[in-house]
Amino acid sequence: MHQQVQLQPGEVLHIGGEASVQFEGARSLTFRLIRVDPRSTYDGWLWLEGYVLGPSGSAVQRRRIFVRRDGLRPAYA
Repeated sequence: MHQQVQLQPGEVLHIGGEASVQFEGARSLTFRLIRVDPRSTYDGWLWLEGYVLGPSGSAVQRRRIFVRRDGLRPAYA
């Protein structure tokens, strides 16, 4: 079982298939969190706002993504 990551602004996360099938394999993201949307949604799921990071660690795209809380991993563990 994986340990849950802290969801604080600035946290860098790996978003892969465990978080949502849309981010499986080559579609995975490195994501710098801006905020967690506080609105209620399906149990265990969250809307996150943040930046997709490129290979150099620079922000390349701002996105809002829908993911499973238990599927989130730290990007640099």
